Amino acid sequence: MRCPTCGGVYGGDARFCTRDGSRLVAVAATVVDAASAADAPVAAGAPAPTRVMPAVTPATPVGHGNMTGQVLDGRYQIVKKVGEGGMSYVYLATDAVTQQRFAIKILSPGLSAEPSAMARLRREAELGAKLAHPNVCHIERLGEASGGLVYVVMPFIEGEILSDRNYRVGRTTLADTVKFIGEIADGLHVAHELAIVHRDLKPENIMVCKDAAGVEHAVVMDFGLAKERQTGAERQKLTATGIILGTPEFMSPEQLRGKPLDARSDIFALSLMAYEMLTGKLPWEGRNAQEMMVARLRQEPTPARTRRPDLPHGVDAVLLKAIARAPEDRYATAPEFARALRQAAE
Repeated sequence: MRCPTCGGVYGGDARFCTRDGSRLVAVAATVVDAASAADAPVAAGAPAPTRVMPAVTPATPVGHGNMTGQVLDGRYQIVKKVGEGGMSYVYLATDAVTQQRFAIKILSPGLSAEPSAMARLRREAELGAKLAHPNVCHIERLGEASGGLVYVVMPFIEGEILSDRNYRVGRTTLADTVKFIGEIADGLHVAHELAIVHRDLKPENIMVCKDAAGVEHAVVMDFGLAKERQTGAERQKLTATGIILGTPEFMSPEQLRGKPLDARSDIFALSLMAYEMLTGKLPWEGRNAQEMMVARLRQEPTPARTRRPDLPHGVDAVLLKAIARAPEDRYATAPEFARALRQAAE
């Protein structure tokens, strides 16, 4: 983990910089050896930088997390693993029939035997089919291979994770921020119209892609934590799987309190993303995620202009309205928030 403000490097479970309070970002696909780690700045009082040394490991048997080179279900040639999480492994694959590239999400072996986990995956596929939109990565099909291996097929989205882009460019220009927020809002609105709330909107779940002309656009990823606003008792039980639904730094006050959510909770998170793109920080400070959550419930947010005085006053007002503590004080829809931000910027 690295501080995007001072460049300090942290290991272990550190989430915030002890020097300036900035939220740490993961440096993707980076192996730090002893020499490079020694040259990196380390924040005062921080844990020693993590140093990963090359190691010779024995070959591992083919399994859910090691399927590179295999053919899944007689159709999908697995090219490489591109990610993994608490519920799944994600691979780049090529369709043997069409030669089209897909992202294949495979349920991890520990959860594949749990009925509730299977129900969540099927529900994600069910909701994903309704989310076909240029600014949403949706699920195209759900499949089950021999041996009970369950997988979902999604378009393979090439690009840069927004959190990585934020780290690379530093403060995002107002024009780019307005553009990305508008595109994310369009994708979210499709879900919200279907009574679907993302619940875990954050920079790590946004991909910034380029079209043939090199123009960037934002795509909302991973509706795996999505939840319909109106669900039956059986679907309500699906949240009780021991998995935290959401990322604390971007949770709305009502989500922190465990209250019912609607589109305005996603709008809260979307505004936090805009604030962070523009300033490099979040509007509440704390030494750890718990302190930031308490601050969000009890303290007023720091205006964006305090950290970036060149921002128009209207932009600050729009951001503060979107992160109002009470949902009824925020914008009612994501496009409404995006329009207000664009007009204030203009």
